[in-house]
Amino acid sequence: MSDLLPIFPLPTTVLFPNVFLPLHIFEPRYRAMVSDALHTDRLIGMVLLKPGWERDYEGRPPVYPIGCSGVITHAERLGDGRYNLVLRGLERFRVVEEDHARLYRRAKIEPLIERCVTADDQAALRVKRSKLEALIAPAIDKGRAAGKPRDLGISAMNDEDFVNALAQYLDIAPLEKQALLEHDSLRSRADALVELMEMKILMARTPGLSDVAH
Repeated sequence: MSDLLPIFPLPTTVLFPNVFLPLHIFEPRYRAMVSDALHTDRLIGMVLLKPGWERDYEGRPPVYPIGCSGVITHAERLGDGRYNLVLRGLERFRVVEEDHARLYRRAKIEPLIERCVTADDQAALRVKRSKLEALIAPAIDKGRAAGKPRDLGISAMNDEDFVNALAQYLDIAPLEKQALLEHDSLRSRADALVELMEMKILMARTPGLSDVAH
């Protein structure tokens, strides 16, 4: 990964390693970013905008410092200059400082290497994966009954891809996804994801609990 990375800030999108993300690029500054990326290393860094971004969206509103790089695996340039892209997440990074030399945002970054998975981690991950599969099973069954079989191919995924795909694709708040991305190991991310999903289910089953929680 280059240490000066084009960054694409969005208010609702968080990218995770080895997960695919479709994007539609229409703003002139980000069309330029995509064009430059396609002519170089095809890398873009996804970062989440901090609350209050609306006041300065056309400028450079603050972003969370931890994001995830992605490589453009598919690019379609439309007749009016817009792009349809698919990114595949690569690795997490921390923004060290921004460079303002171009119309779009670029940043000096440092890669964040996740802690190695130990034998104990692997055993714990198997347990967490079983819990996560049980937690999402009702939603998958409901989708199948409605004629929408979307299980993300989970049975064929390894543990890392499974956890990261759930973190990205589940219908949870962007800030919750950002918190998951910031975990420095797969095991801690899986732990946090189980806790989050269990809390969501509890709140859905207990009228008024969400009001108390807030």
